Amino acid sequence: MLSDFFPVVSLQCAKDNQEKITGFIGLGEGNIDMLFIAPEHRGLGIGSMLLSHAVTHHQASKVDVNEQNTQAIRFYERMGFKIISRSELDGMDKPFPILHMQHRN
Repeated sequence: MLSDFFPVVSLQCAKDNQEKITGFIGLGEGNIDMLFIAPEHRGLGIGSMLLSHAVTHHQASKVDVNEQNTQAIRFYERMGFKIISRSELDGMDKPFPILHMQHRN
């Protein structure tokens, strides 16, 4: 079913003891396309675990982040990413600046 919604993204999920999905990361061709953690599970290291797995086992090295999402920017910087460029428009040509980040391998 997930492949119907995300046909070109490889999803890696984290689950709790009751097998409930607590977060997931979507990967495509070396890029981190999405990273979501359920609000009630934030701050527990799930995002760090998913991102570390993606970098180590799937060679994920790039991510685009909305410039206004300072929490995400700080998270990726703590995880070894740095800003390499900036775009004035998002992927839908809307005026939401995007920061392009790359992992410091």
